[in-house]
Amino acid sequence: MIRFEEYKVKLNDIYPKLEELRAAYLPQGLLDELERLHAMAEAPGFWDDPARSQKAVRRTKTLENKRDRYEGMCTAWDDLMTICEMALEEKDDSMIEELTQGFEQLEGDMEKARLETLLTGEYDRNNALLSFHAGAGGTEAQDWCSMLYRMYTRWAEAHGFTYKILDYLDGDEAGLKSADIMIEGENAYGFLKSEAGVHRLVRVSPFDAAGRRHTSFSAVEVIPEIDDDVEVEIRPEDIEMQVYRSSGAGGQHINKTSSAVRLTHKPTGIVVSCQTQRDQFQNRESCMRMLRSKLVEIKEREHLEKISDIKGVQQKIEWGSQIRSYVFMPYTLAKDTRTGYEMTNINAVMDGNIDGFINAYLTCAATGTWVTK
Repeated sequence: MIRFEEYKVKLNDIYPKLEELRAAYLPQGLLDELERLHAMAEAPGFWDDPARSQKAVRRTKTLENKRDRYEGMCTAWDDLMTICEMALEEKDDSMIEELTQGFEQLEGDMEKARLETLLTGEYDRNNALLSFHAGAGGTEAQDWCSMLYRMYTRWAEAHGFTYKILDYLDGDEAGLKSADIMIEGENAYGFLKSEAGVHRLVRVSPFDAAGRRHTSFSAVEVIPEIDDDVEVEIRPEDIEMQVYRSSGAGGQHINKTSSAVRLTHKPTGIVVSCQTQRDQFQNRESCMRMLRSKLVEIKEREHLEKISDIKGVQQKIEWGSQIRSYVFMPYTLAKDTRTGYEMTNINAVMDGNIDGFINAYLTCAATGTWVTK
């Protein structure tokens, strides 16, 4: 019975945190917005404008899910407290396992909600466009790039996000040279913005017959998908378009016509590609959305007044610019250079267990406590 008493104390200890969470996670303003959206959906003519109505429906679903998650945590707290009181009253310890698992689940849900409250950026709740680029080093770097691609797609699947391949360029012998994917879901960009930068790998290369240790680099670019209602001026004369035959990972990404599209924004040097649609015009439309998103993200990041102020984009994929190192030999360690967070279970990290790195980044960003290099 002592354990039930202990859990009763723990539940009483976290109750104030659950109450505090309401103000940050589910403020009255969001509930008022949800009420307005429900009224809007019932108004005559709501479905006359499909784009506007679909956007309202998506926002309604997002807010309803958020409300339901918080109410679920409150219900879980009540249920766990009831278990404690019933067990103590009846001197029945058969529910200790259910209580233990339920408390761990509640703590995890509260922590996820707390992290969501740190996502205060303008585009944090948007979908995320991830671009992968292998650094110098040939096959070894291209294999590392494909490992990162797998890591992030595994993370997306584990968290209920969906991802869509936009472009995929195979490596010469193994891995990939570059790829673009869209990760779709609430707060995808908010969580993944921490992953933008150069990632460094140290391992004994499977492609080196002498068994020597190699250091490889790959870059991950993360930008939010920008809504169509955000105005971006892109002059037609600034766009250079190329078409080519699709190729990539899996037969569904390959076709034999020149439908794939590559757009180059000449003033900045930004290049975007898409080959997922069989129609060239659809691929061009996807490329334009990607280009708009990249230009808006750079403008916001650089605090520029207008798109034309962007003079060029350059990213060095080399030593000294990495945000995180992944060491397979002579020891196993993944360590973030910005937050100091590290994990020794490198296999779990490569299987998509990167929540600790994301959480550490969001916490450091909120408090301004970065590791001094």
